[in-house]
Amino acid sequence: MTSRLLHEENGLKTLVVVFDKGEEVRQVLLQFAGEHHIASAHLAAIGAFCRVLLGFFDRQLKDYEKISIDEQVELLSFNGNIAEFNGKPKLHAHVVVGKRDGTAHGGHLLEGHVWPTVEMIITETPQHLRRVQDEETGLALIAPQAV
Repeated sequence: MTSRLLHEENGLKTLVVVFDKGEEVRQVLLQFAGEHHIASAHLAAIGAFCRVLLGFFDRQLKDYEKISIDEQVELLSFNGNIAEFNGKPKLHAHVVVGKRDGTAHGGHLLEGHVWPTVEMIITETPQHLRRVQDEETGLALIAPQAV
């Protein structure tokens, strides 16, 4: 993965991150966020995966149903954020991927293996977002009052 700071003003930073072939996006992104002390950011990306694991949240089970796609797909949309949870950056991202036949599949990004690239823009905000555990769902949700 390579990165570069594109702009910084009044605590607001814009970075570009380009993932390498074979990297797993969640793992590498969270490592990068930890190393660069990114506790609050908006993320957008395009590119492609050779394998992706999506999730659909099941209210009854309070867990993600896994949707595995083990083929080359275009990353049509990646929209997400990083917010602090228990002192560490936590990623929440949804993606839409397109198959060769033009069909699209989407969901919560659980795992994405890059091939040949994923190009991401990170907009880091000066005010940190924080997540708190929601007892009803078991999920770590952004709590604006906890900022």
